[in-house]
Amino acid sequence: MSLAERWLLPDGVKEVLPPQAQQVETARRRLLDLYDSWGYELVMTPLIEHLNSLLVGVGRDLELSTFKVTDQLTGRMMGIRADITQQVARIDANHLSYQGPVRLCYCSTVLHTLPANPLASRNPLQVGAELFGHSGVASDVEIISLMVETLNAMQVNQELSLDLGHVGIYSGLMGEAALNADQEAEYFELLQRKDLPEIGRFLAESDLDERMKRYLAVLPTLHGGREVLQQARECFAGVEQTIIEALDYLDALAEQISQRYPQLDLYFDLSELRGYNYHTGVVFAAYVPAFGQAVAKGGRYDEVGRDFGRARPATGFSADLKTLVGLAATPSKPARKVVRVPAVEDSAALEVVAKLRAQGERVVQLLDSAVVEDAQQFTHQLVQQDDTWVLKSL
Repeated sequence: MSLAERWLLPDGVKEVLPPQAQQVETARRRLLDLYDSWGYELVMTPLIEHLNSLLVGVGRDLELSTFKVTDQLTGRMMGIRADITQQVARIDANHLSYQGPVRLCYCSTVLHTLPANPLASRNPLQVGAELFGHSGVASDVEIISLMVETLNAMQVNQELSLDLGHVGIYSGLMGEAALNADQEAEYFELLQRKDLPEIGRFLAESDLDERMKRYLAVLPTLHGGREVLQQARECFAGVEQTIIEALDYLDALAEQISQRYPQLDLYFDLSELRGYNYHTGVVFAAYVPAFGQAVAKGGRYDEVGRDFGRARPATGFSADLKTLVGLAATPSKPARKVVRVPAVEDSAALEVVAKLRAQGERVVQLLDSAVVEDAQQFTHQLVQQDDTWVLKSL
């Protein structure tokens, strides 16, 4: 390996340098304080766990994203976390005995074998919140509201839109269609691409009745404003009640979100199946024009805790904090002194330095009077006048 190659990071792995690192840390503190003010308790999960604990109930997508290593102590297969949601569900199921709602939040690095999308890194700093123990609209409204407040706090809210869907619509149609596993997998793939010609071909070659063909043909076209919900009710007249209940749920959710955030642009996509393997109800994602992917996303996942022995209702969201910091509007920097102190061992000078640092000012004492430290943007210097040390502007 050449010297130049030793400085290279793996593809998709990013480091954060000054001053961006300080911006990320400031944002982390701001968001965790925000979540605390809403009643969410901070948890810190391990970077590595037994593989089966990390992958329960989440399907193949997360398995492909998870780095796998062998534990040298036990020989068991371990996984490096690619998502924190499952870990938080394990904590709620096994370590907390509360029967009512539990609110948990986190902010830690995760690692992906592949980037989640072309704009993503493989080591995002995942920040998010999860609410366990409540299955109604109110908990989804709270989580979505907290996600919106997260983007507001980060100033990632210019032309913000919220994409809403519900996996119960698709699962209800699949229950009625009774496709075999291969057929459902093919339709699922075509639906995610919204490939209408291929969907038409697939349905024409199937032995489904005409009513079900009509339902499956119209599903990928049901996206747009709130009028889509009424359109779906008309299209799916006569289907099983669970589909109508899912539409009613989205309508009630949209009503409350609109009341809280009238400026928020709501968009409905009834064929959105992101995380279908573990989501059980509403799914949502936030978008801004400056970024080609969701800046935050989440949904309801009531069954994730089942394999941990406690299948409680759950809903939550997450985002990559480093992405949010990169998209944030440049905040005005608060006035802060950056003080240069000469290389002296004077007790009076050191006392002034200690007081300035206690007040939150940045104070840099030179290591050697012969060395020029030009990396700092000094605003003041500490100088001695008679027997007193005073601050002077530069």
